[in-house]
Amino acid sequence: MADITRRYGWRHLRSAPTAHIRHHKRGKLAHDGPGVSFWYRSLTAALSEVPVNDRELAMAFHARTADFQDVTVQATVTYRISDPAQAAARLDFSVDPDTGDWRGAPLEQIATLLTETAQQHTLDVLARTPLAAALMDGVASVRERVATGLAAEPRLPATGIDVVAVRVVAIRPEAEVERALRTPAREQIQQEADRATYERRAVAVERERTIAENELASKIELARREEQLVEQIGTNARRQAEEKAAADAVRTEAEAARTVRLARAEAAAARDTGAARAEAQAAWLRVHAEVDPSTLHALAATRLAENLPRVDSLTLSPDVLTGLLAKLGRPAPEPRA
Repeated sequence: MADITRRYGWRHLRSAPTAHIRHHKRGKLAHDGPGVSFWYRSLTAALSEVPVNDRELAMAFHARTADFQDVTVQATVTYRISDPAQAAARLDFSVDPDTGDWRGAPLEQIATLLTETAQQHTLDVLARTPLAAALMDGVASVRERVATGLAAEPRLPATGIDVVAVRVVAIRPEAEVERALRTPAREQIQQEADRATYERRAVAVERERTIAENELASKIELARREEQLVEQIGTNARRQAEEKAAADAVRTEAEAARTVRLARAEAAAARDTGAARAEAQAAWLRVHAEVDPSTLHALAATRLAENLPRVDSLTLSPDVLTGLLAKLGRPAPEPRA
């Protein structure tokens, strides 16, 4: 909107570079162009302000597909006024010379024109398109059709309007239909999730089975090794018993042989001792046989005396002493006075 100030009955207008100002004075064009600045009198001036910048027009409207489903189309059209003079001649862009406000609603007229034109082409496309296809490829087809239709619309060039770009944001069905359409996809996603869960569980079960089999195989191997250990222990015990028995047999044989040898040695020694004793006895007897009997008697008495207990004193009568000395061949002692 232009900036208007008052001074002494005069008005001063200063416009922006994006606004095209047309000033008519007494029916003649006095000023024409964007970003102009001038003085004027409000009673004799006719002002028009036409925006020449790019403007965004957001639109949303309902349409029906080939299978009689209602959808909502959201789109945005970018346009600009390329011929301000022609636009000012076709639409009311006049402004109040005292305030600078538009007296009409030219931009709303342009918006209505663009919206209705875009809606018409959109309805033509969606009326022959099923809902599923409209939701899948409808955005591109609607955008192309609306851009082509706006470019071919004769009223836009006649009004000095150029369409810069057309964007279709979304095509949405009703909430119930959208939920119904989402259900198969959600079910499929849920099935995929369930399948993944089942596969994960199956893998877990398989791993648990593998672990159990490994544990069982380990137990079997351990039992087999224990069996081998028991067998080896038995074998070692038998070998120890056999070795011990063999050692005992060898030791017994050695003891028996030693005992036999000892007995033989003792028998030989006894024989030799007996023979020596017999010889000694024979020699002793031979000696005694050759000795006088009285001598033998004396020896016998001596031996007897050696074996008798100790006698401190012995009293012999003269008769006994005389007889004994006679036997010994000795003279009897003479009696004392």
